[in-house]
Amino acid sequence: MDYLKSLIRGVPDFPKPGINFYDITTLLKHPEGFRQVIDALSSEFKSEGVDAVIGIEARGFIFAPAMAYQLGAGFVPARKPGKLPSECATVSYDLEYGQDALQMHRDAVGAGHRVVIADDLLATGGTASAVVRLVEQLGGQVVGLAFVVELEFLSGRGKLAGYDVRSLIKYQS
Repeated sequence: MDYLKSLIRGVPDFPKPGINFYDITTLLKHPEGFRQVIDALSSEFKSEGVDAVIGIEARGFIFAPAMAYQLGAGFVPARKPGKLPSECATVSYDLEYGQDALQMHRDAVGAGHRVVIADDLLATGGTASAVVRLVEQLGGQVVGLAFVVELEFLSGRGKLAGYDVRSLIKYQS
């Protein structure tokens, strides 16, 4: 994973002073790096009988469809409210300074469906835990969660205790 980590650009003081932003666009533009990410994330769940991979808006949409293809599963988007055209289930979650919400079509995940939730980054875990609740509200079973990058110093795994959480690239600070 050191190779993949070398493809990620660190941008100091973005989006505000004191924040070090890990820019994955430099990894995405690299064909072999992107291929390795998809192969590695998918291989974690090959034997799990996954029915769908759920991508969290927006960057989860980059990884989840490719993983779904590799796993022979469907792709389901988890979107911000008002973006999906049919009847939706909604879950609200807390942000640092307020609240947000995500939605999925009610018929996207059914009782007993085995799903993997995919996103680019695990930070505080709030968004991912909201999608877990959404899947379970619809009767689905979360087989695991897959992230390209994990910011371990933000302790996002704590909000996902009891779930199989996989991340490829980890940052301590």
